[in-house]
Amino acid sequence: MKLPIRIPYAPMEASVASEIPVGEEWQYEPKWDGFRCLAFRDGDEVELQSKAEKTLTRYFPELVEALRSLKAKQFVLDGEIIIPVDDEPSFDELLQRIHPAASRVKMLSEQYPCLFIVFDLLVNEQGAELVDKPLEQRRRELERWAKKFLRGRGTVVLSPATRDFQEAKGWFQQMHGSLDGVIAKRLDLPYESGTREGMQKIKNRRTADCVIGGFRYGTGKKVVGSLLLGLYDDAGLLDHVGFTSAFAADERKEITRKVEALIKEPGFTGRAPGGPSRWSKREMDDWKPLMPKLVVEVEYDHFTGHRFRHGTKVLRWRPDKAPRQCTLKQVEKETKSALSLLK
Repeated sequence: MKLPIRIPYAPMEASVASEIPVGEEWQYEPKWDGFRCLAFRDGDEVELQSKAEKTLTRYFPELVEALRSLKAKQFVLDGEIIIPVDDEPSFDELLQRIHPAASRVKMLSEQYPCLFIVFDLLVNEQGAELVDKPLEQRRRELERWAKKFLRGRGTVVLSPATRDFQEAKGWFQQMHGSLDGVIAKRLDLPYESGTREGMQKIKNRRTADCVIGGFRYGTGKKVVGSLLLGLYDDAGLLDHVGFTSAFAADERKEITRKVEALIKEPGFTGRAPGGPSRWSKREMDDWKPLMPKLVVEVEYDHFTGHRFRHGTKVLRWRPDKAPRQCTLKQVEKETKSALSLLK
């Protein structure tokens, strides 16, 4: 490729903020729940690069073809790949794409095609590099580019942006079950490749009261390594939905004494832990079941595929909460789909 930006190229990253910043110098965008991607095109050549500067090209053939079909013959775009399932972004389906078999990738691309949501233009169709321009100018160029080359709701779509704090706050509040959060970018700064100077991310954090249905000891230790969390389904069965493991050393000893006194089968009566870990060949069925007596309030970011996607953080113990009150209804989405923002 003979573009002014060469692969690999470090994308601009974001620092973490607890609140949406206010001021005329900020532009706000939805924080999409997908794979960050830089898309390079030069003639018939198309390459997709991840945030970690690894290739994504072979995993999204439908996106490669969509980019190749655009009338613009050269460009570099920054955006996010998502996969909509039932009008919601599905991170689980994204993970399925990272597969060594081309035939499976092709099948998945036809079953659940992706969307590429574009939020920055780094090289335009004339081959002009824009990274040194302030975001205010790059956004105008991106909107012009999108109006000229993107038609309707195709595979490549323009991400919305606003300078209205109240509108951004509305995204945050109304779509907290569907959107990953809000991104705030400085309008006066250039594209800060590889740094976190010009962008902040404000993520949605949610809480749920969970029953401790079991625990695992730490590797080679006789103290708790993780607590296994459960929620009751509509049939009254306790489903395993995730774990928490962030405890201080002295706290672990007290928690160990507390849970060892409650060891009793079956623990989880619905979906239970077990099976090999994705990251370890060790069988992960060495968990201890507990009587459903302990309740904790945890903070989490995403609940997808019947589980918390990542580990959770314990906020407090809830001796005042009846275990049977800890149901899946707490984590059911009752908010507007983030995909409704796309035109």
